Amino acid sequence: MERFDAIVVGAGAAGMFCAAQAGQAGCRVLLVDNGKKPGRKILMSGGGRCNFTNMYVEPAAYLSQNPHFCKSALARYTQWDFIDLVGKHGIAWHEKTLGQLFCDDAADQIVKMLVDECEKGNVTMRLRTEILSVERDDDGYTLQLNGETVAAKKLVIASGGLSMPGLGATPFGYKIAEQFGLKVLPTRAGLVPFTLHKPLLEQLQVLSGVSVPAVITAEDGTVFRESLLFTHRGLSGPAVLQISSYWQSGEYVSINLLPECDLDAFLNEQRSAHPNQSLKNTLAMQLPKRLVECLQQLGQIPDVTLKQLNMRDQQTLVETLTEWRVQPNGTEGYRTAEVTLGGVDTNELSSRTMEARNVPGLYFIGEVMDVTGWLGGYNFQWAWSSAWACAQALVEE
Repeated sequence: MERFDAIVVGAGAAGMFCAAQAGQAGCRVLLVDNGKKPGRKILMSGGGRCNFTNMYVEPAAYLSQNPHFCKSALARYTQWDFIDLVGKHGIAWHEKTLGQLFCDDAADQIVKMLVDECEKGNVTMRLRTEILSVERDDDGYTLQLNGETVAAKKLVIASGGLSMPGLGATPFGYKIAEQFGLKVLPTRAGLVPFTLHKPLLEQLQVLSGVSVPAVITAEDGTVFRESLLFTHRGLSGPAVLQISSYWQSGEYVSINLLPECDLDAFLNEQRSAHPNQSLKNTLAMQLPKRLVECLQQLGQIPDVTLKQLNMRDQQTLVETLTEWRVQPNGTEGYRTAEVTLGGVDTNELSSRTMEARNVPGLYFIGEVMDVTGWLGGYNFQWAWSSAWACAQALVEE
């Protein structure tokens, strides 16, 4: 039976980074994953360019039943620390909107960087490896793998959540938590497109591919200002993905389709200058023509000229376009979700070390726990920060 100082389960962002950091500090680390290659979700992220962190990371950008939990790790290993590492590996990057940082070339540069860091730390990596059982005794943890038995004083669970099952996501981490008596909070898909009820969906399907800047508000008052995309299944785009993490089944969202425009003032100005211009053509100066035509067919936009538009109808129109209330049918679920909300209850863990309070030597990092970031590199930063904090603890002890 082969013995290690630590076994890390999951060769994703958090698992590889933790294994590399601990290995480089002198720990003998085994990294185990069920997939053919490491970093599968990294390769898919950011449209293949990996949105690896965000310039504006702060605790307020994370959802958790214990909102203070993420503060320690994020403060001790920051976005600037990871940007330094990316620079040392000669990876060129650029900032997109809202502080989002992407590789200039491809996401496989980040995977290669993590693999290189693991090699530098002499990490033993076993891919295509199923874990059949995990047992704990006074000496630590014994894992039955397909074909062999391995043991370690410490076990780190970095197996991710349930999002994107096509990339090998499983509930393994939650099962291990429950096996050792830790509470697991209910999970659901986050950063995920909305589906719509049939009548509205059929009416809006002609808009598939149309994108508009929007401000979207959830019933709890959370607001995001980003683009909205109409799809053949419902609504997507950054604004919708962001708000989906704050939306509960049955609730409405309110959408402002004209966040850059004071519509009332715009219509009054246009009426003074062009009284005989059609309302449809006037609105097409501010909104995609296909959207205006669709809303007119649905009876949301009157078929009139500007001088025929009375003030009451104008007020109704302003409300329709700036406070459009939509009740999603649901979400597309884990299949397309970028993250999993919920997971291992952070009240069970140390915010400094990520170790289970009542199970010595058992650690949880990354998406498997109840910490979920906004879209835009925040979840990768949580992976790096929680992995780093865990690695320091593995070395200290």
